[in-house]
Amino acid sequence: MALFSTSNNPQVVPPPAGAPPTPTSTVALDAAATPISSAETQQLSGVVAYVSDRYQRSLTARRPNENRWLDAWRNYRGLYGPEVAFTENEKSRAFIKITKTKVLAAFSQVIDVLLANNSFPIGIEPKKLPEGIADAVHVETDPSIEAATSALYNGSGSPFGFPGDGRDLPPGATIDMLLDSETKKETQGKQVRPGPGTTPSAVTIEPALRAAKMMEKKISDQLESSSGSKHLRMTAFEMVLFGTGAMKGPLALYKEYPKWDEETGAYKPVKKLIPTVEAVSIWNLYPDPDAFNTPQLSYMIERHKLSRTQMRALKRRPYFIADQIEKCINMGYNYNRLWWEPVISDMPMVPAVERYEVFEYWGMMDRQIAAAQGIEIPKEYEDQDEISVNCWVCGNEVIRLVINPFTPQRIPYHIVPYELQPYLIWGVGLAENMSDTQLLMNGFMRMAVDNGVLSGSLILEVDETMLVPGQDMTLYPGKIFKKNGGQPGQTIYSHQFPNVVDENLKMFDKARELADEATGVPSITHGNAGIGPNLGRTSSGISMVLGAASGNIRTVIKNIDDYLLQPLGESMFAFNMQFDFDKDIKGDLEVIARGTDSLMRNEVRSQRLTQFLQVVSNPMLAPYAKFPYLLREISRSMDLDPDKTTNTSIEAMEQAQILKTMMMQQQVQGNGNPAPSGNDPNANGDGTIGAGTAPGPAEEGHSTPDQEAGQGQ
Repeated sequence: MALFSTSNNPQVVPPPAGAPPTPTSTVALDAAATPISSAETQQLSGVVAYVSDRYQRSLTARRPNENRWLDAWRNYRGLYGPEVAFTENEKSRAFIKITKTKVLAAFSQVIDVLLANNSFPIGIEPKKLPEGIADAVHVETDPSIEAATSALYNGSGSPFGFPGDGRDLPPGATIDMLLDSETKKETQGKQVRPGPGTTPSAVTIEPALRAAKMMEKKISDQLESSSGSKHLRMTAFEMVLFGTGAMKGPLALYKEYPKWDEETGAYKPVKKLIPTVEAVSIWNLYPDPDAFNTPQLSYMIERHKLSRTQMRALKRRPYFIADQIEKCINMGYNYNRLWWEPVISDMPMVPAVERYEVFEYWGMMDRQIAAAQGIEIPKEYEDQDEISVNCWVCGNEVIRLVINPFTPQRIPYHIVPYELQPYLIWGVGLAENMSDTQLLMNGFMRMAVDNGVLSGSLILEVDETMLVPGQDMTLYPGKIFKKNGGQPGQTIYSHQFPNVVDENLKMFDKARELADEATGVPSITHGNAGIGPNLGRTSSGISMVLGAASGNIRTVIKNIDDYLLQPLGESMFAFNMQFDFDKDIKGDLEVIARGTDSLMRNEVRSQRLTQFLQVVSNPMLAPYAKFPYLLREISRSMDLDPDKTTNTSIEAMEQAQILKTMMMQQQVQGNGNPAPSGNDPNANGDGTIGAGTAPGPAEEGHSTPDQEAGQGQ
């Protein structure tokens, strides 16, 4: 039987040698658990045999990790494994699910940090020295300059000035290099020069920053359209529980938006091609076993469990071979359950699974093998021995084979560990860290329960020689025992079994404290303030405990930044640049993972920004502060959209002019006088009419008392 079996009676693949037995009643040997023979390999096509060999290597190398994951799953669910055996004297089978409490507490902390701003924690910022787009330009808003510029636009002159005006542009500068489309709209008809403005009439515009914010909005909208936050939560949950989480993407898929015709009322949905991401369970991933992290992967295989409807839906996706898919469907279901699936699905007695087993391969493949399958090799790959491909295999059929479409080529999977293992791609999870303490807590609690049952009832001792034979020994209130006589004394004696419940519970609490140490998640974070000395008595004590707990979460969030958010953001950025989803958003930009930044709560960040704003309000320090940036950051810390709450430089000047005009109108209405002209000698510098300040001794209009007396005479 070939590796990708197409039999109509799928069977459960047995566990490897040395693995604990599963509760499945019948386990039959299947070819998916053993390497295929050379004769069987020759019967398969080159691509299927190649993918089969890669899958078998990963399947064998992953088995020790599957045992760890099953232990973590049982501790989370509160189930004893098959290796646990109870004696006849052990009446209690209690399982105290502290692992579940810890996992959910850590998961909540991670999600609260990552989604603190109700958005996917990926940002885009311009590089410090951007290439291809200006870091800053400025626009002259002086009326005389605008008039000269307008005249040049209407005539044959240059929109950037005229020879000898002192406003020469650097060699090689172009308008497309300096400005993006939005900046062009704002600067049309105005004098534009590179660099920040240095005169009062100049307004500074940052095209690189604007392009970065537009790209950030574009990626955020794409992630929201593909439910990125939901998939991030699923990835984070498996990361906390099993030690490793995985996310796939971006991949281009058509999303259907519901729409009804206004005239006929017919349903006419709109389909839009968008980049999507999705969480992938680590149970279905088979990476290169020799890689320590995602960049080192030479291949990745994802195992799919598809229904008949899902198989036929593949035919509507690009480059899938419809005839091969229909052939696989006609051959019948071929899904083979692996040895761990009955444990995690709680369905050990299912006779057959009405699903198809499909393998998605991303990675390197020999060029000759791919060419023999019929794929067209581009000229740029003709001198290479290996090419990066995407291949889908079902049974013994290849249903899709294309060259990796991404530039630069990458495998669209991102694996993130909860705690790093230096020499494994799989991480260590919270459940594994507290497996020993969970075992101790279960043991001491069972001992306490069994002892409580014994010590809670009396043990009776009866001298039968002093009782009349044949009496019923059942005890109930008012019971009478008949004696034969003999020496006076008690016939029935009662004994109390020693009660050591308190000692066992103390050991249970000690094991729970050790669980806090092992996981870095103190009990106070999930509502239990009674563990540990003097916790919760003062606000400073609680602050110290929570601060210590955030240290462990900070390490986890940093792993998410480095292994998930940063590469995923770079992939989304490269995807948009390569497939040109928005031609106006271009620039020399870089991706910033903002998971760690979210550790600083918005309240604290807002408070610090406000304090800094008060400091730079000093007239001596104000020239050194960037107030537009401060306003944007304060708005962002308050969970507000900076683009909706703050004005650009051009909009700020227009708003200032409007406010100035309104103030002048109010003063005119209040005084009943017409608005002063610019040449009115009685007008003050701020546009109002009044006495103003007295002229000084050296100023025109100043007179001494003697002069005033002479004028009076």
